[in-house]
Amino acid sequence: MKQEGTPSSILSFPDRGKWGDARWRGNCSGHVYRALFEQLKPAYFCDPMVGSGTSVEVAREMGIECVGLDLHSGFNALRMSILEAIGRPADLVLAHPPYAGIVLYSGEVWGKPHPDDLSRCETIEEFNEKLHMVLLNEREATRNGGYYGVIIGDWRNNGQYHCFSAEMIARMPRSELASVIVKAQHNTTSGTKAYGRMRLPRITHEYVVLWMKPAVVRSTILALAEMATQHQMRLRATWRAVVRNVLVSLGGKAPLEDIYAEVSREAPARVLANANWQPKVRQTLQLNREFARAGRGVWALAA
Repeated sequence: MKQEGTPSSILSFPDRGKWGDARWRGNCSGHVYRALFEQLKPAYFCDPMVGSGTSVEVAREMGIECVGLDLHSGFNALRMSILEAIGRPADLVLAHPPYAGIVLYSGEVWGKPHPDDLSRCETIEEFNEKLHMVLLNEREATRNGGYYGVIIGDWRNNGQYHCFSAEMIARMPRSELASVIVKAQHNTTSGTKAYGRMRLPRITHEYVVLWMKPAVVRSTILALAEMATQHQMRLRATWRAVVRNVLVSLGGKAPLEDIYAEVSREAPARVLANANWQPKVRQTLQLNREFARAGRGVWALAA
């Protein structure tokens, strides 16, 4: 089965194909892997969360050397090196992990409950942290100039929407992001359920997010330093946006005490997360040219 118009940033295959085990919940269509392999042309492929084996079955059929690893067969991507397990860097390392608690794997699909099963994370933040570790592990196992990535969807739970792909894009090196492909989901369990008061559309997509490891080697330490810098820049930009919005709501000029009160009201989560939030507000006002002193203890939007 070949999707017309490929290569494309949208993939849709209603038929999962002959590969893997159809009884394994959450399986990705083998046609998706075929489309990716045809485009990226890897000579050596690794799936560190192979599940029922769909990806490696497709790879072998196409004559691609491949290795499939998984927690249920003894490989722990949080505690073991993918590179050591596969012997040499791969052209493509791509995982389709369980995410959040949509489908429980250990203890349900296979074996006993396992603490490093990503489907058994207790919080969304725990899941995000662990998936980030997996991606760093993938990156290490990718050859220079090769690709690594993840197939992952979104989750709406208890009224909150979680976009895991956006979180990973924010955490990984910005300079290495290569592609974001939308993959339609078909025949999902949630698609058969009726939701009486649901106003927003059902989630019927996943993303294939690919990063390219630079052809010129950068150490893991340098990559981590870049990620830390990105994180700090995001935090600064967020505080700048919060303070600017507060000044706009206060008419463009206000005493510092009023700014504090409004920040506390408008951004309570950020205030609770930072015990030194008031010095942070002052620092934001002092270091950004879009703010200016308008008198003793008074700040305004710069002209």
